[in-house]
Amino acid sequence: MPAVPFYRQIENYLLGGIRSGEFPLDSRIPTEEQLARDFGVSRMTVNKAIRELVHGGYLVRHSGIGTFVTKRKAESSVLLVHNIADEVRDRGGIYSNKILCREELSADPNVARQLEVTSGTTIYHSCIVHREDGIPIQLEDRYVNANLVPHYLETNFSRHTPNEILVHAHPISNIEHIVEAVNADEQIAAQLEMGAGQACISMQRRTWSSGSLISYAQLIYPGARYKLRSFLT
Repeated sequence: MPAVPFYRQIENYLLGGIRSGEFPLDSRIPTEEQLARDFGVSRMTVNKAIRELVHGGYLVRHSGIGTFVTKRKAESSVLLVHNIADEVRDRGGIYSNKILCREELSADPNVARQLEVTSGTTIYHSCIVHREDGIPIQLEDRYVNANLVPHYLETNFSRHTPNEILVHAHPISNIEHIVEAVNADEQIAAQLEMGAGQACISMQRRTWSSGSLISYAQLIYPGARYKLRSFLT
């Protein structure tokens, strides 16, 4: 079995200390000089290990002060569509949600344009706050083509997320994402339990299945608690 590189040994040591509580949230980790002495390696090797953990969101550097344990932001893919409940559980968190509304509506001109239906068409609307360990991480405001997903409002959203239901009924063939920075108005701030005016990430998502436009959603993430990532090969 190949030997574990020294930088990876240091990374594992620090990550283990973070997870065990040896290095609690907001605490300063040992200096690069101390870690270099403890592991008998160069500062360059230590620096590489710390860079990996900074990039992973576990540590944050403050110039002239030191490197500190920080609360890791939750994250989602910009390019793919995942069930947010699964994302939370994969990170070791506890998923829950708060259902703000579930209703049948007549599509107004804006929603009709997004769903590519005529104004007045019957559509379904749901609004849900998704939580990780009790903390709001996403506000999902979704409109669904009622003709294509007639049983949508019958869903127990406490057990199955809208994404889970829609993907199961209509596997996604095409996705459109529009991402922009917004500031939380008073309503969004209250729903996400954050200060009004604070930065948020807004993602507008439209999904198709076999050429039919199924759903249009606006997903709002608190900027201080979330990040979006993309990876292409």
